[in-house]
Amino acid sequence: MTAAEGAPTTTLRLGTRASALARTQSQGVADAITASTGRAVELVPITTEGDRSTEAIAQLGGTGVFVTAIRAALVEGSIDLAVHSYKDLPTAPAPGLILAAVPQRNDPRDALVARNGLTLGELPAGSRVGTGAPRRIAQLRALGLGLEIVPLRGNVDTRLGRVTAGDLDAVVLARAGLARLDRLDAVTETLDPLQVLPAPAQGALAVECRASDARTRELLGRLEDSSTRACVTAERNTLAALEAGCSAPVAAYAEIAEGDNGPELFLRASVTAIDGSDSVRGSVSGRLDDAAALGRALAADLLDRGAAQLMAVGP
Repeated sequence: MTAAEGAPTTTLRLGTRASALARTQSQGVADAITASTGRAVELVPITTEGDRSTEAIAQLGGTGVFVTAIRAALVEGSIDLAVHSYKDLPTAPAPGLILAAVPQRNDPRDALVARNGLTLGELPAGSRVGTGAPRRIAQLRALGLGLEIVPLRGNVDTRLGRVTAGDLDAVVLARAGLARLDRLDAVTETLDPLQVLPAPAQGALAVECRASDARTRELLGRLEDSSTRACVTAERNTLAALEAGCSAPVAAYAEIAEGDNGPELFLRASVTAIDGSDSVRGSVSGRLDDAAALGRALAADLLDRGAAQLMAVGP
């Protein structure tokens, strides 16, 4: 008997933000569910607080503004599962819900889209660079390139259009989002993490369902990528232990490499003052099944070296 022949015929309702990027990445998950289980999946667009507002995410409170409405729909049963950009999730678990799958991650690095094909180092001093993320703002200022950082909101096409129109000299976006929208041709430079370290869980997706829904949990578990789960667990535990939200100037990036005794997780993290005046960076490595503890240990090291004071620095 095939997966399709043995699968229930009920269509799964997948809650997603309504943006082109959110729908594209959710459709990818829907297609993977159908391919592995035979179940049909219907996208259910949901407008979140972050989508309705034009204010900067930090002014909205940052954490949860893109997920609260979707999670509420999941709890009440109007959808069966939800797909989030993992970096948008609050670090605290949601009562009644479970993170059933973390699929294989896309490239977590940031990308520059600049006029005339320029790289970051080629932009003249005074160039206007758009980004809405405090983490990017802080790290770009810390590079000391004399750039004017311009607050930016809107979908991917809106942001890219600011460069095309000549209003901005460049924008910085997540490379993963551009890849999912087939817009990598616009990228003029993929930023080295040594220059600009990514956000915790950037490029990863989080697939949630109700903890009580054993059947859906089992289906979604087939999408799990254990290496991605370990990396984002380390990164997110760094963020949680710093008691910082997704809009804080905190960066973390974990990779898996072959060590002396098998696969080893290597985690880097940084906290940068929003004005770029100072930063602390650190790294730690260890076993994959110690991912959460590694994240907490690195956060403790950063806090010992003044991370909390740096997060309190104003623009």
